[in-house]
Amino acid sequence: MKYMILAYGSQQDYDAMAGKATGGPAWTAEDFAAMGEFMEKFNQELAESGELVETRALDAPVHTRRISNGPDGEPVVTDGPYAETQEVLAGYWIVECESFDRATEIASRLSRTPGPAHVAARAYADVRPIAESRADLEP
Repeated sequence: MKYMILAYGSQQDYDAMAGKATGGPAWTAEDFAAMGEFMEKFNQELAESGELVETRALDAPVHTRRISNGPDGEPVVTDGPYAETQEVLAGYWIVECESFDRATEIASRLSRTPGPAHVAARAYADVRPIAESRADLEP
């Protein structure tokens, strides 16, 4: 079974990692390097176990475009960031493993990602089974 592990962040998080002023503590170069090293090791271990299908980090929300329907049914394209959005998808992993519990165990390792304490205090990840077909979706 395949599962998607989703990690979240905000534009403020991306700015703080880049050392920009956010009104809160900025990440140090050491914080950022430690996070990068952790993620490389995490991904390598999943690849070596054969459970990693794919992983990607996503660029900052400021580089987002949202497409919605306008009043006339035509698409409306809006550039990010969005004031109403506090958090956005920051990255994901697709893993293939024997159970939801195993996917949850993998995702729980992300709680050990190094970084400033105020970031760790509000960090979380979601784990969701991937529906391979319409038949996999519950009505």
